[in-house]
Amino acid sequence: MGDYKKIAIVTGGASGIGRALCNELVSQDVFVIIADINEKEGKTAEVQLNETGPNARYEYMDVTDYKSVESVIEYTYKEFGRLDYLFNNAGITMYGELYDMSREDWKEIVNVNLWGVINGTQVGYRIMKEQGFGHLVNTASAAGLGPSPLTTAYSTTKHAIVGLTNSLHFEAEEYGVKVSTLCPTFVDTPIFTSAKAINIDKVAMYKQLEKQKLMSPEKLAKIALDGVHKNKPIICPMPLRRTMDIFFTLVPTAHRSLMKLVCREGRKARIS
Repeated sequence: MGDYKKIAIVTGGASGIGRALCNELVSQDVFVIIADINEKEGKTAEVQLNETGPNARYEYMDVTDYKSVESVIEYTYKEFGRLDYLFNNAGITMYGELYDMSREDWKEIVNVNLWGVINGTQVGYRIMKEQGFGHLVNTASAAGLGPSPLTTAYSTTKHAIVGLTNSLHFEAEEYGVKVSTLCPTFVDTPIFTSAKAINIDKVAMYKQLEKQKLMSPEKLAKIALDGVHKNKPIICPMPLRRTMDIFFTLVPTAHRSLMKLVCREGRKARIS
């Protein structure tokens, strides 16, 4: 397979941000395991990434299944004798007001977004602690740094990931393990169009999102890897992070007005 300096696993690596992270890692001479539940897209990504040589391999992984996660991560570690990066990136989103959501809806998004990250973190951190190095990167969202009305369940899972990962960042330092939270803003990926819409017109909702300036996943991947190399606890495009900080701390009234606007505009897509 060649003499690779580093080995990475990217969950949700077949598309969107995960796919862009795989690309960027390969460009930095890292061998990548594309871990994804979507075999067709995963195999396609594998072929494309290997056009210039043996750079990547697809592995089936269901992040909601601890045994599936454990199997891929442990097999990779045993094969290569090291695990340098683990990007717990797989996730879904969900549109809808909280009172329209069922317990099944909650279980679905929590199982993927939160338990998927917990499963990967638990296995990957144990291995990295034993080897004395490595970097865990958990994908949260800017929605994990502040309120996100009409995607409340999504925001709930992302806030939890921020709390988990920020706390582990300091807990892991003594063992030589680095930990970062990736908090994307509005990124142009399939996560929006594939999202479950509960009593919401998804087309109308997406038109509202399109009014935002969507970042390309390739640009985000470069920002992410730069932040990883700098061992930043939270990696988030800085203009938005500063804006959120100002809104929360200096002008709470303006922030409240913005959240009311989000609710008002989002409810225009509601199916009555």
